[in-house]
Amino acid sequence: MRPSRIAKKEQIYPNTKMPSKRILFISNGHGEDNHTSHVIQTLRQLSPSIEMAAMPIVGEGTAYRSLKIPIIGPTQTMPSGGFFYMKRLYLLKDFQSGLVGLTWRQLQAVLQYAPNCDLIMATGDFVSQTFAYLTKRPFVSFISCLSALYEGRLRINPLLWHDLNSARCLAVFTRDAHTTFDLQRQGIAKAKFGGIPALDRLVPAGKDLHLKPNIPAIALLPGSRMPEAARNFCLQLQLVKEIAQVMPESGLQFRAALVPNLMGELENIAQSQGWQLSQGRLTYSLSGSSAEELPLVEVRCYSDAFSDILYHSNLVIGMAGLAVDLAVAIGKPIIQIPGEGPQFTYQFAEAQTRLLGISAQTIGTGPATPETLKQAAQRVVETLQDADYLAKCQKNGPERFGTPGASERIARFLLNSLGEIDSRRQEAAGRGQKVSIVRRL
Repeated sequence: MRPSRIAKKEQIYPNTKMPSKRILFISNGHGEDNHTSHVIQTLRQLSPSIEMAAMPIVGEGTAYRSLKIPIIGPTQTMPSGGFFYMKRLYLLKDFQSGLVGLTWRQLQAVLQYAPNCDLIMATGDFVSQTFAYLTKRPFVSFISCLSALYEGRLRINPLLWHDLNSARCLAVFTRDAHTTFDLQRQGIAKAKFGGIPALDRLVPAGKDLHLKPNIPAIALLPGSRMPEAARNFCLQLQLVKEIAQVMPESGLQFRAALVPNLMGELENIAQSQGWQLSQGRLTYSLSGSSAEELPLVEVRCYSDAFSDILYHSNLVIGMAGLAVDLAVAIGKPIIQIPGEGPQFTYQFAEAQTRLLGISAQTIGTGPATPETLKQAAQRVVETLQDADYLAKCQKNGPERFGTPGASERIARFLLNSLGEIDSRRQEAAGRGQKVSIVRRL
């Protein structure tokens, strides 16, 4: 190791023992941060001594901060939330908010920090992969947001193709097996099936959801990014009212998995939508009904029961990305109603339908209207009564996304790569010593 590099490490870790291995994680998207966070958790379990840092290119890097992973550069939430490709106006707003300058400062932070690292892991599309390539360090790619399932074949732009085929790219992990095979057919032999890391921790915690036996349960997933998630949840509450008009006499149960910030907005949402709120329980009654009558419908909301809600649901009303992927992976049918965005627009929902196959049904071709909600309500009831379709969803999910274990598959590859890199360094050092001896002789 060159003296200058040693000096840099000592500046970053003053008065501490030098870490033997260090990994920098680069990701460009909230879902990508989430994927990487699960790899980090598994890596910590397998090898607690490894030093880790992160550069989230989109948003504030909440997933990293919650794990107390150091973030090496500036972060900022842009108006598009990272989904500027959905509408050009979003990209313009991002530019006005300083996107170019922010990205440049992030790249400079990565290039300054990377020489102190043994390995880079890049999660996302060509932006994060190009950041990793420019470090001139060995890197592992996880193209979690790209899939051949959308069009039957993954079309890779030339810049990304160059990054993935470089000798410094040690492996290209994919979210689904179909994409792995497709990339291998295209000549990227280093493509490997990864899967969905978050699936490894999708385990029910035994949360009491107050579910009545033998009554179908419907999960509401409005997304996690505010304020869009609040708008989506209002739309879902309107849909619940429509479902209540057509649901069977035996009834249905609704459980909402919300992020804490959205839970904090429930009082305002209840007032704006005409619902009553009491201890996380939303109720809606028909206009003019007597006080003695039971409410027409109720929605129980939780911020700490995502896994339990997903596992105990018979159907999911989804307006999210990764959360919906996880639901499909465990065999749940999905009903999607497009919102205003910036993420969950019709374009996003339609792409999700291609990614998820028969498990996802998108109602409408634009932001949901009252008529769209009526159609969606009817589709919910019909879907729950279609035993053959529900059985196909149970089969489709595991076929598309594979079995759990992605975080361990990727983490173990990272550890093996660190060992191989170290071995190559030792061999190179040995060769250098031999050359020096020969010269002295």
